[in-house]
Amino acid sequence: MSNDPLGSATLAQVAIVVHNIDEALRRWADVLGQPVPTVIIVQPGDTVNMTFRGQPSNAQAKLAFFNLGQVQLELIEPMGGASTWQEALDQHGESVHHLAFWVEGMQRSVDFLKAQDIPMMQRGDMGEGQYAYFDAQEKLGVALELLEKKREGRAVG
Repeated sequence: MSNDPLGSATLAQVAIVVHNIDEALRRWADVLGQPVPTVIIVQPGDTVNMTFRGQPSNAQAKLAFFNLGQVQLELIEPMGGASTWQEALDQHGESVHHLAFWVEGMQRSVDFLKAQDIPMMQRGDMGEGQYAYFDAQEKLGVALELLEKKREGRAVG
C-alpha cells in the first residue's frame, strides 16, 4: 500500500457520459475501427445497495465497453434517478466522467481518498465485488472510480 496509496496506479478504465449510447457507440466504433460492443443495463440501485451522496438511489444506466489493451473505454448513458452519471451529464454535457482503478481492500483506498479531501459520492455492489465513485473534480478535474472484484465489506465514505 505504501507504493500505491490509492491501492493501484494501473489505469483500468476511462469513462464518458453520453446522452444516447447507441449513437455514441457507433461514432466510437467508426473511429476505433472496432465492432459496436453490447450494451448492458445495470440493475436498479435498490437491488445493488446503491447510494448517491449518502442517500439510497434507484438509478440505472446503460453501459458499454471497448477493450483497448490494458484500458477499457466505457460509455455510460444515465437512465434516470439520482446518480453521479446524471449529475455529470447535466453539469458538463457529454464528457469524460471518471478514471477507474481495480483495488483490493477498498476501504483502505476510501480512507486514503477521504484524507485527501476526495469524498465518496456513489457506491454499489457489483456481483461479489463493488464499485465506488469519488468526487475529485475540483482536485483532479475528473471523478475517480475504484473497482473491487471481491468485496471485503461495503465501503463507507
